[in-house]
Amino acid sequence: MIVCDTGPLVAAALKDDKHYYSSVELFTSARLAARKLLVPITVVAEVGYLLERFAGPRTEARFIRSLAERDFIPIALDTADFERMAELIEKYADLPLGTTDASVIAVAERLDVDEVATLDRRHFTVVRPRNGAAFSLLPEVL
Repeated sequence: MIVCDTGPLVAAALKDDKHYYSSVELFTSARLAARKLLVPITVVAEVGYLLERFAGPRTEARFIRSLAERDFIPIALDTADFERMAELIEKYADLPLGTTDASVIAVAERLDVDEVATLDRRHFTVVRPRNGAAFSLLPEVL
């Protein structure tokens, strides 16, 4: 399982994005290996907004359809996730971390996933999950 942040999902939809090819390759290889791509609902909202803004409603609809078709699996947040998100936002206030990144971390911790698809090296290299080990960030090369 891989928990997905906003960046690669947006990049994979925008051919002129500098991370387009690495993001498409990441998702293609994950699907071929039958790996589950988990998307916290906060990420769904952020990706939808950005795709509509930068690529239009058709691209946004394609992304939403990919969730319906289970190419990506939307993950709801629970009460414990919100509590953990608040803890992370307070702990890393100097970054600042933000709600969406905190939700990615909370979901990864809850589901015991150590791989995160993100282009955000600034936040995800600093934050340590509860188990203390660093996340494996994908794609490995940006």
